[in-house]
Amino acid sequence: MLDPSKKLVYAVESVVDIAYNGGAEPVRSREIAKRQGVPHRYLEQVMQRLVHAGVLRGVRGPRGGYLLARERRRITLGQIARVVRELENMEDETKEEVTSDLANQVLHPIWSEMQEDLMVRLDKITIEDICRHATGLNIKRASDIKIDFTI
Repeated sequence: MLDPSKKLVYAVESVVDIAYNGGAEPVRSREIAKRQGVPHRYLEQVMQRLVHAGVLRGVRGPRGGYLLARERRRITLGQIARVVRELENMEDETKEEVTSDLANQVLHPIWSEMQEDLMVRLDKITIEDICRHATGLNIKRASDIKIDFTI
């Protein structure tokens, strides 16, 4: 019912992918898109916003890509959600919204309160928590996948 937007899911997946699969070397957005099954065009847009917000750090050049800008224990889902919400709000500015008094005075405050409660919970979940959970579920890291170069 109250599912996260695709952009939010892509953003969280990309940050977790970098934290889970990356090390000292930058991770390319194309690699993340391929591993996570995410459209590259959406992913790149979201990742640039995460760089501007200080969640990720972009590295230019032939060996470039993205790194976490901070320790993964210092990045929360709430921070990522705020970046995506800002991006989505910018896109929604062109939509004309017509609402009734009932919606403005009753429903919107309820949704706002629920959203605030959700953000409090998201601020308590770190990327470190998610990586630990993935490890506990034995989800393979990119470095665990063996590639056969036999031709």
